Amino acid sequence: MLLLHGFPDRANLWRHQIDALESDFTVIAPDLRGFGDSDKPDDVRVGKSVGDVVAILDELGIDTAHVVGHDWGAGVAWAFAFSVPERLDRLAVLSVGHPGVPHTLAQREKGWYRDFFLHPEAEEIVRRDDWKLLREWASTHPEPDRVIADLERPGALTAALNWYRCNHRPRNELQPPRFRVTAPTLGVWSSGDAYLLENQMTGSAEFVDDWRYERLEGAGHWMQLDKPDEVSALIRSHLC
Repeated sequence: MLLLHGFPDRANLWRHQIDALESDFTVIAPDLRGFGDSDKPDDVRVGKSVGDVVAILDELGIDTAHVVGHDWGAGVAWAFAFSVPERLDRLAVLSVGHPGVPHTLAQREKGWYRDFFLHPEAEEIVRRDDWKLLREWASTHPEPDRVIADLERPGALTAALNWYRCNHRPRNELQPPRFRVTAPTLGVWSSGDAYLLENQMTGSAEFVDDWRYERLEGAGHWMQLDKPDEVSALIRSHLC
């Protein structure tokens, strides 16, 4: 099982799920490029991380894997399903739906930060006054000090924001990805998500042959920390 985190986290976001699931699965939770203890290259396109994940599987001699992704990690998981479907057993995506689902005006309003992060000045602004803006933006994150400690390291904030700079392109909407996923897929959205609306997850059903949707009540965007037992149980129920 591959567990793929997103912004602005690192692999230990999944620590509760690792503890709960490692008795049944070989669990691999890497720091995606640009985050945690990984390298900090300029090129953090989603496709590059798919290549990283495939390289990890090859190095470990694993032919196929279950893939579970959250936030940008969900973007990598969707791309993995498209790029190397022969390496995928089952897919679970948390928070982020299929990239082919159209963006509504309400979703664009919630995602204002994606355009803000594209500007180089954003780095100075989010650092000001003890990271005041980032603390406000991530006010529902259960561990803001841990996240900020990671981002304070040399090159870390630039590398993290590069995920938006390399992958968030309005021109992509002119020809949105319409690929289908044939692997059994679980989508989970949490009712307290401050950044993503439910319809971008439920709309994924159009692109998946075997689709299951679960709404998690009472959890914010970082549901792995807010409702760890429930998230672990959902993942287990889908993969076992």
